[in-house]
Amino acid sequence: MNHGKKMIAPIVVAVIIIAYYVGVAVLFASVTGITVIIRVLMIVVPLILAAVMVGVLISRIKEIQGEEDDLSQY
Repeated sequence: MNHGKKMIAPIVVAVIIIAYYVGVAVLFASVTGITVIIRVLMIVVPLILAAVMVGVLISRIKEIQGEEDDLSQY
């Protein structure tokens, strides 16, 4: 089966969300006038979320590649 078309949407959505989280982290890095601990948290949390999104994307791609006819299981 050709799984390429099924993988386009998850990849596009994941790239958009990852770019958003990285952008938020960069924006927070430029904020001045806050304590270092708060600044680090404001940078690390979006980067962790971006990493989780990469993991979810990898999981989804593996699921799509191993996908068979689900209706035949019932």
